[in-house]
Amino acid sequence: MGHSLKVFNSLPISTQFTNLKSPNRTVIDKSRDILKDLRSDERMMTRTHIVALGGSLLRPEEAEKRQQWLGQLRQLIVHVEGNGGKLGIVVGGGLPAREGIELAKNIISDSEKLDEVGIAATRLNATILQQIFLDIGCNVAPSIPTTTGEASKLIDSYSIVVMGGTTPGHTTDAVAIALARDCGARNCVIATNVDYVYDKDPREHDDANPMFDISIDRLAEITGTEPLSPGQSAVVDPVAVGWARDASIDIAVLDGRDISLLDNALEGKEFSGTLIRSV
Repeated sequence: MGHSLKVFNSLPISTQFTNLKSPNRTVIDKSRDILKDLRSDERMMTRTHIVALGGSLLRPEEAEKRQQWLGQLRQLIVHVEGNGGKLGIVVGGGLPAREGIELAKNIISDSEKLDEVGIAATRLNATILQQIFLDIGCNVAPSIPTTTGEASKLIDSYSIVVMGGTTPGHTTDAVAIALARDCGARNCVIATNVDYVYDKDPREHDDANPMFDISIDRLAEITGTEPLSPGQSAVVDPVAVGWARDASIDIAVLDGRDISLLDNALEGKEFSGTLIRSV
């Protein structure tokens, strides 16, 4: 099922997910023209996108697919920056986080200390992407922020900001929601290795059904809002669900292995995935 994401440039960014089969380009273009003249704090407004990238996306099993995916991501970053947009990327830990936690958990019993291992892995992945983007000349923040407040300030000065985790108990999904809140963005894209949010775990239930368009309250019923254990994963982190509900932030969940889906979501075009509405 296709969805489209319409982005109107204001601060806070007033963003809405729609089910239109084709975006109303006239409305979007007119909105962009009008809003070019809007200023806040004496700054010209630009679109600020917040994306949570699952750490598993960086390391497909096949080496060739890794290079292909990174190359496509670079093209997307150049495209977003070239169109005057800003992008805050929060990267997950993926395999390095799981391996690190697995290595340490038989010795370390403190869950917060295990979380620190995972956070270090997210920042490693963030550094990899940051250096790749710097290498092609993108206007990327030269440091990896450790708080969403720091990242929000960097987005004022740079087109691209890449970060990982922040504090124990907060997954990178939750960090991305917090960054969207701090930047005044009204939506967050979660790019992961699944195509939709399901009503039950499809790995364990053959009768699991994809959910195309749901409310944040319905998602909270499925995921709960309690923190995950270190190294545990979910399509959408329960804490992130609670924060998004509190901040009225809409979420798009899509399969980040297909960069075209992420590109379409950021451009307001049709994409396959789950729309999670805060209202």
